[in-house]
Amino acid sequence: QVQLLESGGGLVEPGGSLRLSCASSGIRFSPNTMAWFRQAPGKQRELVADMSADGSTNYADSVKGRFTISGDIAKKSVYLQMNSLKPDDTAVYYCYAKRRGGLSNYDYWGQGTRVTVSS
Repeated sequence: QVQLLESGGGLVEPGGSLRLSCASSGIRFSPNTMAWFRQAPGKQRELVADMSADGSTNYADSVKGRFTISGDIAKKSVYLQMNSLKPDDTAVYYCYAKRRGGLSNYDYWGQGTRVTVSS
């Protein structure tokens, strides 16, 4: 059974920081990409940041300069360091793993971890 397990969410004041972690189990073949998405109340799920197996990263404009994605694709783990948090960052954050090609194709999602930015 495949699992992506997020942790690190919580309540933080504006300007504060949080570090999200995503650990996986049950995935046999390493993903091509791991990413963080988020979904705020009443809004669609959106990409926050992703990281490819070659180490390249990509960020949503709204988080550039504040968030940093890191991790080890081969170990199927990814982190999201979030600094200078704003109330607009309030959302449920989801870990995502994707693989295309070779012996396996998949899209896996975690259950999400809630981040609330409020004073």
